[in-house]
Amino acid sequence: MKEQKNNPIPSILMTLFFVVLCILFIIPLYALVLGTFKGGAELFVSGLNLNPDFGKLHLNAWRYLFTGVMANGELSPHKYFLWYRNSLGVVAVQGTLTLLLSSMVAYGLAKYNFKGRNFIFMSVLLVMMVPLEILMLPMYTQVNAMGLRNTYAGVMLPFLVNMSSVFFFRQFLSGIPYEMIEAARVDGCTEYGIFFKIIMPVMKPAYASMAVLTGMGAWNALLWPMLVLSSDTKYTIPIGLNTLWTPYGNNYDLMITGSCFAILPLLLIYLFAQRFIVEGMTAGAVKG
Repeated sequence: MKEQKNNPIPSILMTLFFVVLCILFIIPLYALVLGTFKGGAELFVSGLNLNPDFGKLHLNAWRYLFTGVMANGELSPHKYFLWYRNSLGVVAVQGTLTLLLSSMVAYGLAKYNFKGRNFIFMSVLLVMMVPLEILMLPMYTQVNAMGLRNTYAGVMLPFLVNMSSVFFFRQFLSGIPYEMIEAARVDGCTEYGIFFKIIMPVMKPAYASMAVLTGMGAWNALLWPMLVLSSDTKYTIPIGLNTLWTPYGNNYDLMITGSCFAILPLLLIYLFAQRFIVEGMTAGAVKG
């Protein structure tokens, strides 16, 4: 009996599709990186484009970003790396607490039977459908009443239990056998011990997936931190870069270079977590 040969055409077409898709994602990134080697006046006139004049490219924007020394040799200090440090702190604290608290809430909804559990879960789904812009005014009123305006606690507190994260973790935990939890209870493990010693290690793929999404959301957040923070020494990267915007184009080079350098933390998070992401996203999508 002759062996049936595999048709290579679907595989070739799939490869070509992903190559084209990859190119479409790389082109904007290439234009952004290229823009960091242009002057502010040139960016103001021609914007970001893919046809550079290599004779005019320079490192003035990068030198100014890291040293504060302008192209004419004058020292002009800026707060970019202070904003950078602020953003790193917000992402680290908010991301860690969001993952921990959201997973604990999801664990309670997935593995405990109590009155009103389904109502709470439906409330989670409803809150996910409400745009942030609608919630910002009552959130700001509450934060202001608590005396947390112009503090990082006011920036982070409303998002420590993220509804999207709760939903994702709940779907993931629904696929974990209940017998495993019962066996731990029989062995004398406490409820907190079950969560921290058994559940959390199993949830590593889910944590990795949500760490990328949560970190990206906290790093790129603009409207809510801008509403809460009023001191320029407490600004995060998006707010700080927004303050550099002028109609004269004199800061476009610093804005583009700062935006390009701001991608680095998210890229590193993704590179370290990528081996868990597909597994976590797939498990969270199909289990429940």
